[in-house]
Amino acid sequence: MQLEFNLTYFIIFSLISFFITFFIAKYANFFFSGHLLDKDFLKPQAFHEEPTARIGGLTILFLFLLFIAFYFFVFGIFLKDYFTVTLLLFFLGFLDDLKIKIFSIQVSRSGLEFLDLWLKNNIFQICFVLLCFLFIINGANLVDGFNGLLAIHYLIINSIFLLINLINQNENISIILLSQIIIVLSFLLFNFPKAKIFLGDSGSYLLGSLIVLNTIKTYELNPDLSPFFFASVLFYLFYEVFFSFIRKVFLKISPLKPDGRHLHMLLYKWLLSSKRTKKPNYLTSIIINMTYLSFQIPLFYFQNNGLVSRYWFFLLIGLYTVVYFRLYSFSKK
Repeated sequence: MQLEFNLTYFIIFSLISFFITFFIAKYANFFFSGHLLDKDFLKPQAFHEEPTARIGGLTILFLFLLFIAFYFFVFGIFLKDYFTVTLLLFFLGFLDDLKIKIFSIQVSRSGLEFLDLWLKNNIFQICFVLLCFLFIINGANLVDGFNGLLAIHYLIINSIFLLINLINQNENISIILLSQIIIVLSFLLFNFPKAKIFLGDSGSYLLGSLIVLNTIKTYELNPDLSPFFFASVLFYLFYEVFFSFIRKVFLKISPLKPDGRHLHMLLYKWLLSSKRTKKPNYLTSIIINMTYLSFQIPLFYFQNNGLVSRYWFFLLIGLYTVVYFRLYSFSKK
């Protein structure tokens, strides 16, 4: 079924997203009798000074479910994968915000021959997909903490996937991606540079799950793209989890215990101590995401080249590691 973009729809949906987000941000402190207010200023990952509602995830979920209903009404297609996964993972994070402790997704190629053979096994493929979700969702949760850091990162990734699908005339997924961009942009207006609302764990889990779903869907529709191209696009979220795990094991501390030694936190402390800015919170988000984007732009032209994409991925890993240890050495002075 060939679909045409309807500019009027996107204008109306943008206005609806903005006003719903504005209403929720304005009255956020009254939701759930304050149970969603982030008042913990002593935790390692806390860099805010005023109680702020962790209600961004609920806002994004509501708007995305509204889009799913509209999509079904207009096109007769129910986005069951998006509905099931995002709803389940949102509520997993939502329970954490409250301090209360069946889909058809497949990955058939990885870019590594030995792994492709294993992926032919259904049980291994399910485990592999779940592992992908685990890494990216945890990565999204780890980097969420500074104003706009995760939201801007999400917008860059979605914009890359949108451009790929527009070029290849995959209109259905393009509509889905563009609608997600509109929703997250509406949230970002109230989260950056000064935060009136936070994503919360529910929001970071939700965006993480959407990133994984968008990656898999884009890969399915564009099989000529190198798997390592996608690995390079997702490297920051993936490597943040992997590197953090290895680092904590090496330091003999629990990998499950939060600390203040993640890349974005070290960059924040360096900016703060060097007195280069009075607003290191959102500047940290800008520096990380603009640096990330600068490495994604040239990679975009080699999206079909498996060899270049593979070396680019390891180049990004190497650069992250070098920058991390440089910042870490500054923090020890």
